[in-house]
Amino acid sequence: MHNDRTLTEDRLKRVLEERIRPAVYPESVPLAVSVWHAPGEPVPVAEGLAAPRTPVEVGAEWGPPWGTSWFTVAGRVPDAWAGRTVEALLDLGFDENMTGFQCEGLVYRPDGSPVKGLNPRNQWVRIGGHDGTVAGGEEVLLHIEASANPVILDYRPFRPTELGDRETADAAPRYRLARMDLAVLDRTVWELVRDLEVLGELMTELSPDSPRRWEILRAVERALDAVDLQDVGGTAARAREKLAPALAAPAHASAHRISAVGHAHIDSAWLWPLRETVRKVARTTANMTELLEDEPEFVYAMSQAQQFAWVKEHRPEVYAGVKKAVAEGRFVPVGGMWVESDTNMPGSEALARQFVHGKRFFLEEFGIESEEVWLPDSFGYSAALPQLVRLAGAKWFLTQKISWSRTNKFPHHTFWWEGLDGTRVFTHFPPIDTYNSQLSGQELAHAVRNFQEKGGATRSLAPTGWGDGGGGTTRETLARAKRLADLEGSARVVFEKPSAFFEKAQAEYAQAPVWVGELYLELHRATLTSQARTKRGNRRAEHLLREAELWAATAAVRTGFAYPYERLDRIWKTVLLHQFHDILPGTSIAWVHREAAATYAAVAAELEEIVGGALAALAGDGTGGGTVVFNAAPHGRGGTPAHAARPVPDEAAAPVTAGPRAGGGFVLDNGLLRAEVDGRGLVVSVYDHTAERETVAPGAAANLLQLHQDFPNMWDAWDVDLFYRNTVTDLTDVETLELTAEGAVRVVRAFGASRVEQLLSLPGGARRLDVETEVDWHETEKFLKAAFPLDLHADRTAAETQFGHLYRPTHTNTSWEAAKFEACAHRFVHLEEPGWGVAVVNDSTYGYDVTRAVRDASSGAAGTTTTVRLSLLRAPRFPDPRTDQGVHRFRYALVPNASVGDAVREGYLINLPERRVAGSAAVAPLVRVDDDAVVVSAVKLADDGSGDVVVRVYESLGGRARAVLTPGFAPGAVSVCDLLERPSGTVAAEGGRVSLTLRPFEIVTLRIARA
Repeated sequence: MHNDRTLTEDRLKRVLEERIRPAVYPESVPLAVSVWHAPGEPVPVAEGLAAPRTPVEVGAEWGPPWGTSWFTVAGRVPDAWAGRTVEALLDLGFDENMTGFQCEGLVYRPDGSPVKGLNPRNQWVRIGGHDGTVAGGEEVLLHIEASANPVILDYRPFRPTELGDRETADAAPRYRLARMDLAVLDRTVWELVRDLEVLGELMTELSPDSPRRWEILRAVERALDAVDLQDVGGTAARAREKLAPALAAPAHASAHRISAVGHAHIDSAWLWPLRETVRKVARTTANMTELLEDEPEFVYAMSQAQQFAWVKEHRPEVYAGVKKAVAEGRFVPVGGMWVESDTNMPGSEALARQFVHGKRFFLEEFGIESEEVWLPDSFGYSAALPQLVRLAGAKWFLTQKISWSRTNKFPHHTFWWEGLDGTRVFTHFPPIDTYNSQLSGQELAHAVRNFQEKGGATRSLAPTGWGDGGGGTTRETLARAKRLADLEGSARVVFEKPSAFFEKAQAEYAQAPVWVGELYLELHRATLTSQARTKRGNRRAEHLLREAELWAATAAVRTGFAYPYERLDRIWKTVLLHQFHDILPGTSIAWVHREAAATYAAVAAELEEIVGGALAALAGDGTGGGTVVFNAAPHGRGGTPAHAARPVPDEAAAPVTAGPRAGGGFVLDNGLLRAEVDGRGLVVSVYDHTAERETVAPGAAANLLQLHQDFPNMWDAWDVDLFYRNTVTDLTDVETLELTAEGAVRVVRAFGASRVEQLLSLPGGARRLDVETEVDWHETEKFLKAAFPLDLHADRTAAETQFGHLYRPTHTNTSWEAAKFEACAHRFVHLEEPGWGVAVVNDSTYGYDVTRAVRDASSGAAGTTTTVRLSLLRAPRFPDPRTDQGVHRFRYALVPNASVGDAVREGYLINLPERRVAGSAAVAPLVRVDDDAVVVSAVKLADDGSGDVVVRVYESLGGRARAVLTPGFAPGAVSVCDLLERPSGTVAAEGGRVSLTLRPFEIVTLRIARA
């Protein structure tokens, strides 16, 4: 037989696109269109429906960026169409290649009830009954709330644009009305299109040597011969008959099994503001509830409790359909988190509260205990997560983003993930490599080829649907799935709940391989630094929430202070929302970060008010002029115990000497450390008197600010590429160098268009060099770091993460180690040689890097220089062209002769400064723990309003710990709880004390009733 394969394949492409697809809607009549352009921000639905309309024609321009236009379409179904299926085709000017990234609409009936969303891949609205059949003569009247979201990530991506904020965008219309028609749907032709799509896509994925490929080819050839190109509708059924045998051939017994899950990954903010996400979610959920009515086998999953809450608040009529579908078990809440958060940077309690508030919402609204964690798109996954997942009552984890890693291919798709403390969760990483699958032949074939568990497992999951406002799963995709349920040459596809997939996958692959530690994404490393204001706002909010809960609980128990349950709940949800994986990482448009700054300021002000009220209640009458010092840290300091307060007289500062240095600069000495600052304002020595040891590497300078060119190959706000290190400017020119009246060294530098002022000081009685930095930043495409070259030989760093720390190598022996050239740390990075270590602690940064160099022995200073650098600021121009321009403040410190325990302590202290309040009362801790290795991460009243005290502790050093926890009140029953404060067992409180034994990095939550 002659090889005419390409002839038929090319024929299929042309006939399908030019003849068969256009015949899906063989007849149409235009609708009359009128419009009202809403001024400013979106208006309530009732106002939009009632607003006066102006007639417009198809082709009319509309939509200044971020504007909303209310269209009304009206018409009459022709009598001649009686008994046929009729749909309205409403094209707002869509580009189907920009699905989810451009204009969208929500269709309403005249009574204001929502129908469905309009999106580039979903432009139809059914006119007739459930099957679309009309009687003829029906009057049609529909309203469309159309949002003119501008395309930010365009065909030429990553170009700076002012469209990312309504305050800077122009007013030029972005869209042009396209088709606005009533049309007859020829269902037979529509089904023929699906047949040809599925078989054609499968055919091209099979080997040319495969008999199955040729069988499909000949079936397609016969079908195309059966189609009369001048009468497609009249011959479509005949063509389908020719394809039926090929579609009926069953899959091989060994065919891979794909669990399709209807899904629409909707970023809670990204290239649009939060207010637009509210509308995106409403459009998509309206689509999906309607599709569930049409397709009894369809299952749709939606994550992020915040998005459910938005629909409940803003579109209650849509939410009613959601609740109904959830009750039927086909609209599935998944994930159990408030949002799909970043998991690198949220603090310990914040990451725990993501589960608390997410799972509680699902339980209270739907009575559902979600058992899977659903984070397909976050930028790497903390090693603390497995324990938190289990403590939240979940047992499975799903991500997809690791497929984006640029250097190393992750070796598993289904595996056990082991976290910091040894907890394991069964984890799946879909080999289809997308969370927007359309179940195309190419996608399915890739999933089968890519699946790493062949021979051990047979199943994978495919999140299926258009995300980010693209409208979710389409009827076309469901038609594909029906044909792919049991089709020779293809994986078997079935729609089912994520839990059904996980149950089957775990049952067949219980002995899956184990991955230990973080799931580090070898991409998007700059998200640890971009938008420093947002990161500082987050860090400050987290620690203020700790203080607010601690002092409000203490005041409630001690004085009867009214514990602010509702305010704290609301504030926590606000902070958790802003930890979404495009807000906290700094990868959203300018509008998002402008609003975030205002939100964080409001959150801080309200939390300061709560803290102030509680401290005033605790401090007592301040009329006598006394002062009470409050310490919210989990470690004592300056004579004040942890979580306690004491009245203090005016105290003389601990002696710190400050004077000139030979050769220029100054010398500071507090008896524990001697710090030398040279004439350039650089720290050239930090001598530890106790260990009689120098901290700074010979010939080097610490607190050296370094400026790099920073223009990654793509994903500007997300990425920093390793070649950034090829060029560096050390900022050594000094404008001002002086000693302040307080004994600190003040250094001022100017560089580029920017200016930096630093205060370097040695606090009395502390082994710590403090650096307070203020940068007026006006650079673009630059990366600012603060370097600390240490005279230290260390092959690993300890970087704080949630509820513990993570070790990372300082060398680059393998590509896996080399890829971690920028990593995440919370409050500290620690390095050590046996018996002596150094910590660098901070109050608002997350990114850091460590490099090593061996000094030449001939120089007389042989040894290893290990350099730790904190990442301070970046200046990408996409998606926010003015990222971080303006004033920033950082506080960090160098802590010589520090153990990991010292690093933990100093990290808390720099983030939780003492508070001084007028009064005279001593305030005992609400709880005491007798072992510093066991850190208290939260003290609060139980969320259920019972008055019980909830205390969460964790082992912080990575070893076994025995500790005694002593409540500062008469305790009743003491229970061990999960994160949601649900008791799982009781603990004996002997003599009012609770004995605890903790594994390395174990988290324990106690609920203590008040006797």
